[in-house]
Amino acid sequence: MEAASSWVGSIVVDCTDLPRMLAFWQAALHYLPRDRPEPDGVVLMDPSGHGPNLSLYRTSDPPLPDYRLHLDLYSAEPEAEVERLLRLGATRGPAARPGGDFVTLRDPDGNVFDVIDKRGWSHGQRVANVPPSSG
Repeated sequence: MEAASSWVGSIVVDCTDLPRMLAFWQAALHYLPRDRPEPDGVVLMDPSGHGPNLSLYRTSDPPLPDYRLHLDLYSAEPEAEVERLLRLGATRGPAARPGGDFVTLRDPDGNVFDVIDKRGWSHGQRVANVPPSSG
């Protein structure tokens, strides 16, 4: 198999309130602006260099009612993470199906994202001797 010559470099989110979205996603992910924010956009980067960039761009269009792409945030402490994100300005999204391993939230601009239960994981790696979550 040929080695991949491309990878996810940035996930782009359009938003109507750029300053509020910048503050929310910077606090939510602990990402930093790659460059000085521009009036119409900013690229946030993982300071550890492990995650893809998150690019926020100003638009006058509201979020689509039927989304086709969203972020999944993995968390080893999902309940605490949901509460932290709600304090930062997220709101609860559509209820998950019973027995699901995620909670759906909306960012301050109304974009849907999920917090996935990854107990026993640490930054993408399963910790030894801890049973995996179901998601």
